[in-house]
Amino acid sequence: MFYLVAVTILWAFSFSLIGEYLAGSVDSYFSVLTRVLLASLVFLPFLKFSLLSAKQKLTLAFLGALQLGMMYIFFYHSFLYLSVPEVLLFTILTPLYVAMLNDALFKRFTPFHLLCALIAIFGAAIIRFDGISENFWTGFVIVQGANLCFALGQVGYRKLATTFQPGLAKHTIFAWFYLGALAVALPAFFIFGDTNRLPQTTSQWGVLLWLGIVASGLGYYFWNQGALKVSAGTLAIMNNALIPAGLVVNLLLWQRDTDFSRLALGGFIIAIALWLSQKRSKTTAG
Repeated sequence: MFYLVAVTILWAFSFSLIGEYLAGSVDSYFSVLTRVLLASLVFLPFLKFSLLSAKQKLTLAFLGALQLGMMYIFFYHSFLYLSVPEVLLFTILTPLYVAMLNDALFKRFTPFHLLCALIAIFGAAIIRFDGISENFWTGFVIVQGANLCFALGQVGYRKLATTFQPGLAKHTIFAWFYLGALAVALPAFFIFGDTNRLPQTTSQWGVLLWLGIVASGLGYYFWNQGALKVSAGTLAIMNNALIPAGLVVNLLLWQRDTDFSRLALGGFIIAIALWLSQKRSKTTAG
């Protein structure tokens, strides 16, 4: 749980940095490629080739391609059809996908996890619902593609981890995850990227370094390790905890307009869902 909370705070700061220094000025595909490349370089020195079978390596790379590579491609394309509030609104379905996909992969059905995910979605909707434009269905479908990729990457890693040998040091094999994402991000930049919109300032390069090494490198690693230590219900809820956390950070750093009543109410509802999931997990374990 500590890993998930820490990464939530980390990513909350990262979204503010992207909005202030990169969005609208630096090509998004170059940003994604830089982040994935730097994250790969963080873990490549630790990579031990003999610890996983060929099937496990390919599966881990595939999960990285989904959770990081394809997710970003869907996510950035959605802004061609949707406003920022709409994109954020439509990401609130991710916890539902996490709960459903986790049950499907582990061949079980847990209604309580779905209930907690739905409660968290309701809380996030209160915070983020700002109205919907006339033509949004194309954008809605694209965002759901991003949500599904991110959710499947998380629960797929939980499933894959059950096949690892006991005591396996995850940092010695996690480079495969980023190499899979790189296999998607590199051709995406050459196909969709705009070389006329590369970083121009020291601040922009500094933000990219932070996002690549810390937010993407350490962030996705610890998020996925945290996903192994909590229930599927708690993991689903934590996917929406970033919304109130991101708003708080954005308010503190940039003094952006925020509806405090909706933030407090939505955050309280998400906290209730998290508490219910944690209580259920402890009861089941006991």
